[in-house]
Amino acid sequence: MILLQQVDSVASDSVQAAAAQGNSVLDVLVLGGWVMVPLVLLSILTIYLLVERLITIRNASSNPEAITDRVRDYVRNGDVEGAITYCRKKDVPITRILKQGLERLGRPISEIQDAVQAAGKHETYELEKRTNLLASIAGIAPMLGFFGTVLGMIKAFQEIQNLQGNVNPSVLAGGIWEALVTTAAGLLVGILALFAYNFLIGRIRRLTNDMERSATDFIDLLQEPVSSGQRSETLG
Repeated sequence: MILLQQVDSVASDSVQAAAAQGNSVLDVLVLGGWVMVPLVLLSILTIYLLVERLITIRNASSNPEAITDRVRDYVRNGDVEGAITYCRKKDVPITRILKQGLERLGRPISEIQDAVQAAGKHETYELEKRTNLLASIAGIAPMLGFFGTVLGMIKAFQEIQNLQGNVNPSVLAGGIWEALVTTAAGLLVGILALFAYNFLIGRIRRLTNDMERSATDFIDLLQEPVSSGQRSETLG
């Protein structure tokens, strides 16, 4: 009976100490051990990549229908230089793609189409740049968390062995905290990175679809059945 009271007293003191230590996020991170350092760095990198890519996507956003209609008006009126100037001033992915085609007017349609497609691939690459890091973080962070869990459990079992089975809850508290905190942190960072990756890829795919549609409309414009005089003026 006395032994049970002592165990209850030690457990109560351990819980109170852990609660006192857990008053701040920094204390919890410290309890997680050294594995928390790369996890914190990965969380910062995830937030940075998300914000940086969102800014890039926002700057790349445009009204594809309005841009295509404006370029179509320029080309139909034979003002190719005006269309190029408009695209240069607008300076978004769609206009940069169309500018590559406009600068090659007068050449075979296949060459113009190849130039537009190459420009589209380049712009898509620029939009997707560094998003693969988010996918990697989504996979690495949980693994790091589980690695911290394994280290914590090893520490706990070592303490049990050293005490020859006379386990005191306060002795195991450090290993248990390390195991639980790193697992939770790794999963949290992984979930955040996975959400950021899927969210960004969805936005990028919408932009890519707009670029492809505008490029297709531009190529169709060059093949419209117009009068010979107007076509000569446009392609000349």
